[in-house]
Amino acid sequence: QLQLVESGGGLVQPGGSLRLSCEASGFTSDNYAIGWFRQAPGKEREGFACIVYNDGTTWYTDPVKGRFALSRDNAKHVVHLQLNSLKPEDTAVYSCAAGWPPPCERTPYSYWGQGTQVTVSS
Repeated sequence: QLQLVESGGGLVQPGGSLRLSCEASGFTSDNYAIGWFRQAPGKEREGFACIVYNDGTTWYTDPVKGRFALSRDNAKHVVHLQLNSLKPEDTAVYSCAAGWPPPCERTPYSYWGQGTQVTVSS
């Protein structure tokens, strides 16, 4: 059974950093993409970053480009999302999802994690 589990959320001050992780289990190959989504209170869910697991190709939206960075741990089927220079408007529930085929910004995501809260506040 395919499962995704996020971790690493929390409370951070503006300008601070967090690292989120998405651990994928039950995958029998490296042919999948991991997308990251976030949903702030009263707003629609938005996709903002993704990575194609087998070749490391990444994509970011403009609001997070240069501040957020994806990486992967090939041995463990874990994708890390480094959040830097965080702003109050980054406050949201962050979720990862898995799907195929690429490009990952258009991948149909079928498997979802439970989400982790990120709060940016002084």
